[in-house]
Amino acid sequence: MSSRAVVWDPALLGYDLGGEHPFNPVRLELTVRLATALGVLDGVDLLVPTAAGDEELLRVHVPEYLAAVREAPEVGWDVGHGLGTTDNPVFSGMHDASALVVGSTLLAARKIAEGQARRAVNIAGGLHHAMRDHAAGFCVYNDCAIGISWLLDHGFDRIAYIDTDVHHGDGVQAAFYDDPRVLTVSLHQHPFTLWPGTGYPGETGRDGTAVNIPLPPSTRDPGWLRAFHAVVPSLLEQFKPQLLVTQCGVDSHEEDPLADLSLSVDGHRTIYATLRDLAERYAGGRWLAVGGGGYQLIRVVPRSWTHLLATVLDRDVPPEAPLPSSWTATVTRAAPNAEIPHAMTDGKDTTFVPWGDAADEPVDIAIRDTRRAVFPLHGLDPDDPRD
Repeated sequence: MSSRAVVWDPALLGYDLGGEHPFNPVRLELTVRLATALGVLDGVDLLVPTAAGDEELLRVHVPEYLAAVREAPEVGWDVGHGLGTTDNPVFSGMHDASALVVGSTLLAARKIAEGQARRAVNIAGGLHHAMRDHAAGFCVYNDCAIGISWLLDHGFDRIAYIDTDVHHGDGVQAAFYDDPRVLTVSLHQHPFTLWPGTGYPGETGRDGTAVNIPLPPSTRDPGWLRAFHAVVPSLLEQFKPQLLVTQCGVDSHEEDPLADLSLSVDGHRTIYATLRDLAERYAGGRWLAVGGGGYQLIRVVPRSWTHLLATVLDRDVPPEAPLPSSWTATVTRAAPNAEIPHAMTDGKDTTFVPWGDAADEPVDIAIRDTRRAVFPLHGLDPDDPRD
């Protein structure tokens, strides 16, 4: 049995919102090229997905919405359901491309459920904003929620979903808000300062199974990690998940043009290593990772998600590793004026001080608010750093 699986096929580049839209599939292509050039994918049989059928899409979405997505390329502006907007423009083959993204996450989920892999990664997934009856935030179908729903019907009844995208994981939270089998945790820029305007600590779901950690703008790696470790491990220990599903958007980077957190590639690398460790410690090693947001297409996404692939495969890339000349040459030909980084690091220190040291860090308001909202619902003391 292979313990790790990677889902990828160039057909996934077909999820293309077109023109100058920030959700550009070139970020996926550049990631795979970089991971290949660094040897991360050497000897790995990439799993080729097929499109999800209506039966699976209807786990989360309503029939009227599926019909709208299918007819949108012909109807265009008048289709409704959040389609044809600036965020979610209509494009040719939209249903098929969106269903293929879902199919890629379902393939990763199936490999884990069938015992063929303990870990699986699909960087093309992570469309966490799509709602049951409308598109939102560049997301047509919610592969994260559909994958979790499928897993709940195939051997799992306690799943923890952790969302590290800069935006609130609202679509997944909404899908499982009243389902005690799914713990949804989202760390995101404070909703008062960023779309979609949800994800406050008081959104706790059924018995505290919705957890939200809203971080102040400009939060850097140490603050993000301080907040994460102050909340997430304790909840996982109490919830006892059988599987960890993580949305690994990298729009939290300080160079991302659409948001205002200040993480680094080094921070992302640390987050992935932490998620791997938590999966081993609390979920029997079972970990399904998907992509998500990330709009600095050259300097950030390829490096961060190459670290994600490497972490899932236990082929960790040293931060100081130089970028291969073959990759930089490809980027230079395509974007001659792009400023290309030289190594797999931003040179940032990710060391953090654990919460409970009596210091008053900017993120501590979020930590206290979240712990006080959800910890008592899990039998934990929100003011005791040992919990």
